[in-house]
Amino acid sequence: MIRTDLAEEKIPETSETPEGISKEEKTKGNCKIITVDILSDRASEQIGKPKGRYITIRFSDINPENFENTAEHISEEISSLMPDGKALIACLGNRNITPDAIGPLASEKIIATRHISDELPELKEFSSLRQVSVITMGVLGQTGIESAEIVKAVANGINPDFVVVIDALACSDTERLCRTIQISTTGISPGSGVQNSRKELSEKTLGIPVIAIGIPTVVDMHTIAENLTNSPPDENKENMMVTPRDIDKLVERASKLIAFSLNRSLFPEFSFKELEMLSS
Repeated sequence: MIRTDLAEEKIPETSETPEGISKEEKTKGNCKIITVDILSDRASEQIGKPKGRYITIRFSDINPENFENTAEHISEEISSLMPDGKALIACLGNRNITPDAIGPLASEKIIATRHISDELPELKEFSSLRQVSVITMGVLGQTGIESAEIVKAVANGINPDFVVVIDALACSDTERLCRTIQISTTGISPGSGVQNSRKELSEKTLGIPVIAIGIPTVVDMHTIAENLTNSPPDENKENMMVTPRDIDKLVERASKLIAFSLNRSLFPEFSFKELEMLSS
């Protein structure tokens, strides 16, 4: 079984898209954008992904020359799924494990504004900004609390109109590692990519829309073996998760890309340079 969190990788590579699934591709600058809509329960069951929209954005290496354009294209896709109103940004993962640190690192650069009108009433020019709250949390083994329980408790307390969940993902193609972003309307089950699935964060469990944003940082060794040999791996052999040797640099860049893309969607009234200043 190919293990991946990316809906695009779950779709069989045939000349025709399976029934109940819609797939569209387009290119913007250095980004290839694939939109997959899973429309039926049967299609959902066949590929093992919930019904909803999945937007996959593939891009080349992140560098200063293409960073702003890449963030702009990603922001456009996030904005296409983002409701109006107050936002709660939930950044999942374990800061102490580099491939799982996408969420905690992104949280440091996402602009929080919910407190401004009360704490800094003199900054009237910021009073009209969208209210954004940002939380990050440890994993279950550190806190004894499911991430879904923390997010639900916070959401019940501050009543956001929607939640954005950021997390690291797994993929089946090593070329996608830290070069692909998936945005979806279906929420997320933290840890599912490494067979450690926790309680899901979705509209079904939280009662409000949930947008999930993730970047793959690991590939399962059995999946790599199956891709290379076109045959199932020996299940008796020990499995492991594989990540690039320069993962620290890649995760730092990828988390910054997510943060800036999301900031651009949340606060379109600011220029890129203003967002850089406000998030530094």
